Amino acid sequence: MIGKLKAARVDLTAALRMAAKLHLNEGVCNHFSLEVPGNSNHFLINPQGLHWSEMTPSDLVIVDESGQLIEGKHEVEPTAFFIHGRIHSGKKKKCILHTHMPYATALCLIEQGELLIGANQNSMRFHNRVGYDRQYGGVALDESEGDRICNALGDKDIVFMQHHGVIVCGDNVVNAFDDLYYLERACMVQVIAHSTGKKIKIVPNDIVAEVAEQIESQRQQSNLHFKAIKRLLSKDDPNWDAIE
Repeated sequence: MIGKLKAARVDLTAALRMAAKLHLNEGVCNHFSLEVPGNSNHFLINPQGLHWSEMTPSDLVIVDESGQLIEGKHEVEPTAFFIHGRIHSGKKKKCILHTHMPYATALCLIEQGELLIGANQNSMRFHNRVGYDRQYGGVALDESEGDRICNALGDKDIVFMQHHGVIVCGDNVVNAFDDLYYLERACMVQVIAHSTGKKIKIVPNDIVAEVAEQIESQRQQSNLHFKAIKRLLSKDDPNWDAIE
């Protein structure tokens, strides 16, 4: 189990560092979390005050669902466990990625804004996987905000939060990060298409459903993508994955 925990730390660090390279982060805010292997009541999460680009596997802390620090040398930001803890415990999600990435968040600013699932191939992978939180109650500093977000997620993998950002959930870091990446790409081309002022053409739902199944059947692409990410990180910093 120790080996699995080390691997989990490395994977989550890779996701954080690549997200920073892609400018999906915002200052030292937002969080990625992952269930600790073998313990569904504890999860790894990036700590308060560290930039994603400087994160190391040893910097990640372990907390329980109430936000109590179990292991680590850094503090935990309160918003982290009010959102992540609620989803980990309430929806039993293993990996939760929360960002304010620009194009996805742009859609959260539009009244009744949503991802047009049939607009482009990247968006089709999210067929029947997206929920929306149409309310906004301020910064998530209490349980009520986390509970509402959790309820809006429902049985989906992704939730767009009005005036806030997005959450992407997955069974592991590899799949969740791949979805996060392609979600932002899908939102980007949609925002660009909207900027033309022209009507966006939507693919028929039966074809969308078929494409979603095709992409899901090719999940090895997610693994290949993540392996490439680790190679790129190693070129920039050969010691990025070292554990103290």
